Amino acid sequence: MKAVCVYCGSSSGNKPGYLEKAGQLGESLAVRGLALVYGGSKIGLMGRLADSVLTRGGKAIGVLPEALSAKEVAHPRLSELHIVKGMHERKAKMAELSDAFIALPGGFGTMDEMMEMITWNQLGFQSKPIGFLNVEGYYDRLFHFLLGMEEEGFVKTGLIGALVLESDPEKLMEKLMRNPWPHLGSWPRGSK
Repeated sequence: MKAVCVYCGSSSGNKPGYLEKAGQLGESLAVRGLALVYGGSKIGLMGRLADSVLTRGGKAIGVLPEALSAKEVAHPRLSELHIVKGMHERKAKMAELSDAFIALPGGFGTMDEMMEMITWNQLGFQSKPIGFLNVEGYYDRLFHFLLGMEEEGFVKTGLIGALVLESDPEKLMEKLMRNPWPHLGSWPRGSK
């Protein structure tokens, strides 16, 4: 594993723990010599994450759509900054550069990005570890919902269990590095 993509909010959220854990995750990546691939912003959780990686001598790679770059939210000290046309190209570039995916707390963009990566794994387009940093129980309700999808027969048994849910950044990184995405077999239509 050389690079980890982290999806997260461009805001800081309402709890101080969100910023704290973003900083800890950035430190964990840098200490392991793993490059950060992320949305390229200098604000919110994104900014804290990148600052933490860079402060510890790590590599931070941003991928930013032209429209957001024009609003001057790009982090000024990134190791690399890729400016792309739009959101679809951004997600593809981030996936191309990354060996694993993590979600910190975030909003619609974070959910969109993570669900697409889970879908790509599910369909066999890629096979990369996926984890959620469950800061202050942020992802508890999401996982309850996802397990319900599995119970109702819309998600193949074993897929949700392949996702790593952890509240400690160090433990999350250990699990992602030790447990690659499992082969879940074929995905026949209409089967669980």
